[in-house]
Amino acid sequence: MYSQGLLTGQGLTLGEALKTGATTTVLGLSIVFSVLIILMIVLALFKVIFYRAPKKEIKPVTTAVSVNETAQEDTDEDELIAVLTAAVAASLNTSTYNLRIKSYRRTDNKTPSWNKAGLNETINNRF
Repeated sequence: MYSQGLLTGQGLTLGEALKTGATTTVLGLSIVFSVLIILMIVLALFKVIFYRAPKKEIKPVTTAVSVNETAQEDTDEDELIAVLTAAVAASLNTSTYNLRIKSYRRTDNKTPSWNKAGLNETINNRF
């Protein structure tokens, strides 16, 4: 009779009903959190077992750089290479040791003078 009262809730006092409800709640929450903890452990083990760290290889970045004719003609070629390497390294946010410039060539500067003036004004206003 007592077990039938637990199933249907009839014939129980308020204290017995609250005790049964609290027991069911605690049991349900402990099962849910136990399963979540087991799932977390399994996923952590998957990461340990199956994850392979990528091999880090430092590959030199090779770029082709074009230079405008506005550079001085008598500039030393080694100095020009150093400047180009530094500029490319600064734009790529990397070290100059990771770069190797294979070749460079001068480009024809066919832009109109008003375009050059606007470009210089924009550059000077930024810095």
